[in-house]
Amino acid sequence: MLKIGITGNIGSGKTTVSKVFELLGIPVFYADVHAKNVMTADPELIASLMQTFGSAAYLPDGSLNRKYIAGIVFNNEVELQKLNALVHPAVFRAFDSWASQQNQAPYLLKEAALLFESGSNQACDFTIVVTAPTTMRINRVMQRDRISETEAESRNAKQMQEDDKIKLANFTICNDNSKLVIPQVLALHEQFLAKASTLS
Repeated sequence: MLKIGITGNIGSGKTTVSKVFELLGIPVFYADVHAKNVMTADPELIASLMQTFGSAAYLPDGSLNRKYIAGIVFNNEVELQKLNALVHPAVFRAFDSWASQQNQAPYLLKEAALLFESGSNQACDFTIVVTAPTTMRINRVMQRDRISETEAESRNAKQMQEDDKIKLANFTICNDNSKLVIPQVLALHEQFLAKASTLS
């Protein structure tokens, strides 16, 4: 099964682009969604989080104490790296399990904000980065999340630079309103179908 990773910095529209692939019948694994799920579903991860951050990491009902965890990792790069080092392998396990069930599709997508940072691009045959100018992305995030420009810029600054992602990716999709996105997706879809047919 051909595996395609798709990423992009905050406000780039990577989720919107992924939805277009879904309309074409391609299954998409949304890593950020699964990252939240595995924190209460993966026994190995739960045990590791409690060992690292204490029993207060979980509430009595078994749900994740998000406020407690956020208080530890917010503005603390060392603690955030500890959290990511535990969560990423659990998401990898979830992806492998999910991918093994996608038998009907010619290829599948893994949408992940930290595709390159987490190393999950290594499990993909090809990677796509969705791009847009910084000012446009900042404005999108401000409108979407109803946050200030300063906060949006702060979130953006914590991510790998877009230029670095472009250098690492096999393909780019430009989402800056100068080019239509759907034709770009269709062109890649045709390429991936052709590549997938050589594997079957």
